[in-house]
Amino acid sequence: MSPLKWYNLSSFKGDLMKELIKNLKFAWKYAKGEKYKIIKYMLATIVAVIISLVVPILSARLIIYLTDNNFYQLIFIGIVCFVVENIRNITWYLIRYYSRVIYRETFTNLQTDLGREILRIENKSLDNHSSGVFIKRMTNDTSRIADIFWVLNNNIGNIISDLGMFSAIFIINKFIFICIVLMVLILYLIEHKRVDMYNKKDKIFRKKDENVAGFVGEIIRGTRDIKMLNAEDSFIKELHTKIVDLNKSRHDMMEVDSKYTLLVGFTRDLTDLIVLLLIIIMIVTKNLAVANALVIYNFSKNTSWIIDDIGFFLEKIKDFNLSTTRIFDIINSDEFKKEEFGNVHIDKVKGNFEFKDVVFSYDKNKVLNKVSFKIKANETVAFVGKTGVGKTTIFNLLCKMYDIDSGVITIDDVDIKKLDKDTIRGSITIISQNPYIFNLSIKDNFKLVKQYLTDEEMHEACKLACLDDFIEELPDKYDTIVGEGG
Repeated sequence: MSPLKWYNLSSFKGDLMKELIKNLKFAWKYAKGEKYKIIKYMLATIVAVIISLVVPILSARLIIYLTDNNFYQLIFIGIVCFVVENIRNITWYLIRYYSRVIYRETFTNLQTDLGREILRIENKSLDNHSSGVFIKRMTNDTSRIADIFWVLNNNIGNIISDLGMFSAIFIINKFIFICIVLMVLILYLIEHKRVDMYNKKDKIFRKKDENVAGFVGEIIRGTRDIKMLNAEDSFIKELHTKIVDLNKSRHDMMEVDSKYTLLVGFTRDLTDLIVLLLIIIMIVTKNLAVANALVIYNFSKNTSWIIDDIGFFLEKIKDFNLSTTRIFDIINSDEFKKEEFGNVHIDKVKGNFEFKDVVFSYDKNKVLNKVSFKIKANETVAFVGKTGVGKTTIFNLLCKMYDIDSGVITIDDVDIKKLDKDTIRGSITIISQNPYIFNLSIKDNFKLVKQYLTDEEMHEACKLACLDDFIEELPDKYDTIVGEGG
């Protein structure tokens, strides 16, 4: 990479803005349910932008009329400012209200869709990633995407307000305006470099944050086993190592901010000094009136803050683009491959199963090697063998939890690759050795599997499993909250 690439403004406009537009389209499809509110939001934003340009110019006139003792004009401009400022207050109230509605809609739809996509991911892909990857992207990244409309709107409003001050300075004295613009460009280059370095550190930080979240989840799920093995110290040591690494990464991000903030602060103070000296010289040489000098000095101290707004704008764009990429990776990338099913549906499965020369490997270890057998409907068959020989694997493959390397598996003489998901998983029930029960009531756990379950069906199922008497003895019976993991 060329060391001067970060000075290339056309590169920024081209690559970054192109990516931003693409990602905004992605975010838009999750927000468009509130399209009428979005239209009102955009109209309010346009009004706020116009006011942001007008207010600095009105403020400049106030100072000039005040120093000239032109009280009639001062009163008139004061009343105009009062009306305009109140319109701005009402406008910003509407912008904040509609932005909350849009955020809620976007966040809800995006998280729901991401949850749906996670459940479609192949088990092999799930096995290769910690839960922290999905937890952090589901919570942090979706929130940052949903917030983009408010962030951009608010920040653009601030930038335009700053441009209003530039306009006022330009009208009063073009020479000082050029000097201020040159200093602001230097500040921009510094800020652009800071944002670029911060974004690189942020990518590293988010990966490490996912690792910590995933490991914490494993500790919580495996707490009983950890206690039984008397291995608390080992796990805490490993957790401490990961947290130290995460916090070092966070420190590196903050250090980038600190160093560049110091440089920006020095450059900003130098700008203020140069402008002050220019003003003094022009007043002494009779090229600038004192009233106009007051306006320029007052606004010039604020114009440099446009760099903070632009820096924040760049940072949020890159942050948004990074979050969108991380979400899009889950929704549509080879890293998180989705399960694929056929379109053949069998209304009522008889129960004839057959494996024909099935080969299956897991992490390059061959688990099944040309396994063949046939089971007819209503037959009772037991698979017996040592741990790890593939008993559970057979049932996982039958339910298409994993794809086989070669061979054929059929249900009622139809290759399961051709069958749809409802035929396979809606017709086969597997009770594992360690079934997962969610932190809901017993009744709600049942309804997760069958939404319109009747109480009679639920009681009958529990009686068959010899659980009904035990559940009836619980304080809240079927409404008892079972706790995470059951």
